[in-house]
Amino acid sequence: MADLYKYSALFLDRDGVINVHRQDDYVKTWKEFAFEEGVLDALSILGKFFDKIIIVTNQRGVGRGIMSEEELLSIHEKMCESIASHGGRIDAIYYCTDTDSTSPNRKPNTGMGLQAKRDFPKIDFARSYMAGDSHSDMEFGKRLGMKTILISKDSEFGSLSDFAHFIKAHHP
Repeated sequence: MADLYKYSALFLDRDGVINVHRQDDYVKTWKEFAFEEGVLDALSILGKFFDKIIIVTNQRGVGRGIMSEEELLSIHEKMCESIASHGGRIDAIYYCTDTDSTSPNRKPNTGMGLQAKRDFPKIDFARSYMAGDSHSDMEFGKRLGMKTILISKDSEFGSLSDFAHFIKAHHP
């Protein structure tokens, strides 16, 4: 039987890809969270092409005591509710609160990706993408053998919406 989806998994960074990155700050409350333009529509489109959509996000602000893990989980719950209410989905969120860059779970280290593979054994990294806005995100994806998409105003894909429309146009 053929795969229902064209691709295995889409791994997404959060800050700067799904929500507006707060310069020199963290999103500490839902009030500070703002979706990047077009993200809700993009996630609705991408859900048709990817078996799993997974967020992998470094959240050092929790480890530094700037916000609590409960606040982070509340933000993620409200974010997922908003995405679902617009026809999109997030299948899982993995986050690393460690402050030490050598932590196996802190991107670009692969711990969060390997945990996703344990939780969803059908994930095929070779048929997956990592979309992020930093070198760390690209390195994470490459270390796991994924295709990488840099989301940056200076790259081919200035937003997740640009990537979603590219996928849709090339795989009707």
